[in-house]
Amino acid sequence: MTALRFLKPAIFPLAALATALAVSACSMGGGSTAGLALAPGLSTRMDQPGAVLDKAQAVGIINAYRATNNLPPLVSDPALDGTAQALANQYAQTGTPPTTPQNLAGMKLSAGYATFAETFSGWRNNPADAAGLRTNASKAGVAVAFNPSSNYGIHWVLVLGQ
Repeated sequence: MTALRFLKPAIFPLAALATALAVSACSMGGGSTAGLALAPGLSTRMDQPGAVLDKAQAVGIINAYRATNNLPPLVSDPALDGTAQALANQYAQTGTPPTTPQNLAGMKLSAGYATFAETFSGWRNNPADAAGLRTNASKAGVAVAFNPSSNYGIHWVLVLGQ
């Protein structure tokens, strides 16, 4: 922890998130050095045949971020996953960002990132998106759609609800 004293205070939430991910990865990896890598569900490329998004790990990284902001965890919701998937499919087919349905607390979009880890990093590092991750919500749905003929290829949608 001594090395952290030289970091700016704004880095502490990021350091806490990295620590939480490393600890959880170590617990899954049996303490080996392989446990220090991102969990496979966060680093799997979604532009590969047969790629499947690990929604539990995706919501888990969002919850680790929310914890650094003293917010309660989100619960993964199958109905919201369905909404997110429909919106991601629409986004991938049209290339036009969908509008947030009125019954949702929020929505985050992204396109072009190959993995959820990259997508989350983009959201976390954009002030408006980061604020949306901290919104007052209790449930989440996340989805990805791949369209190789679209400009961005991969389209991500996170929906938040009560």
